[in-house]
Amino acid sequence: MTLREFIKPCNFTKRGDGPKYLQLRNLIRKAILSGALEHHDALPAERDLAEFSGLSRVTVRNAIKALVREGTLVQRRGSGSFVSASPNDMQQSTTLLASFSTEMARRGLTARSTWIKRGHFHPSPDEIFALGLPQKSMVSRLMRVRYADDRSMAVERTALPVTILPEPNIVTNSLYATLEELGNAPVRAVQKISAINLRKADAELLNIPEGSAGLKIERVAYLANGMASEFTLSLYRGDAYEFVADLSPKELEHA
Repeated sequence: MTLREFIKPCNFTKRGDGPKYLQLRNLIRKAILSGALEHHDALPAERDLAEFSGLSRVTVRNAIKALVREGTLVQRRGSGSFVSASPNDMQQSTTLLASFSTEMARRGLTARSTWIKRGHFHPSPDEIFALGLPQKSMVSRLMRVRYADDRSMAVERTALPVTILPEPNIVTNSLYATLEELGNAPVRAVQKISAINLRKADAELLNIPEGSAGLKIERVAYLANGMASEFTLSLYRGDAYEFVADLSPKELEHA
């Protein structure tokens, strides 16, 4: 599909998907991720985008500004807007507790999963330690491949005490949405991120070569009462994902 096909008027909804400029932003982003626009390609002029989409130039301008703010596009004075050097990279904040589904929805993408395993199991030593479980307890374990639209992003392995998730099969897409319905949504989490080379089994699940660079993310989430409620080990493909931290000093020193 071409960019013009992505943003044709029939692809905009009257309600439910937010303001028109955000819908246009999401459609342009999808066009970039699909390869309809490649690194450093120029975006058509505002007047052309307005004609293709049936939207006003003000709406088009606001969509472009949003794409520039998030780093998907760069603007060059007198030349126009261009696709940034790494439009296929997914960025995730390391300071915001959000589910994979929520992160993808913010980008106008559809999160989906291929389930590998769901059920009740005896916990591994790592799960016992992370969740503070007795030796003879059971956990609800989820293993799946996560996708953004049709692009594989991560292999995710999650363990939760059965008191937190009594029936693992009720999780359809978003684990955190299910936990919120059960009254067991976490309020904070601690993550550890490290670089790895993906082993054969995980690389095959992601449809990338064995030994490819990846990111290993270990997360322990906690309820408001301090109880450890979730232990997740995620392996992200390194060519499509990066984590961003927004840092600031606790105190500003004045000379």
